[in-house]
Amino acid sequence: MSWWLTWWLWVALALVLGLLEVLMPVFVFLGFSAGALATAALVAVGLDAGLGGTLVIFALLSAGAYAVLRFYLGQHRGRARIIRKDINEN
Repeated sequence: MSWWLTWWLWVALALVLGLLEVLMPVFVFLGFSAGALATAALVAVGLDAGLGGTLVIFALLSAGAYAVLRFYLGQHRGRARIIRKDINEN
């Protein structure tokens, strides 16, 4: 049995990528983590697309997860929030 057909390895990869997102919050690893978790679910139910097919499915699921997360969490354009009125002013 090959490593890409072992579901728990995909779950381990998802956990490592989730940990990387916590350590380096760049909002990229979260999409990859969700893609690895979805790939783990597909492998667990019996997906056997070979190494290339599984990696393509992982890439597509990761891109889809990243797009969904970007849509729901919004974009941070690197700007600081500017507060013009202080709540303590009378």
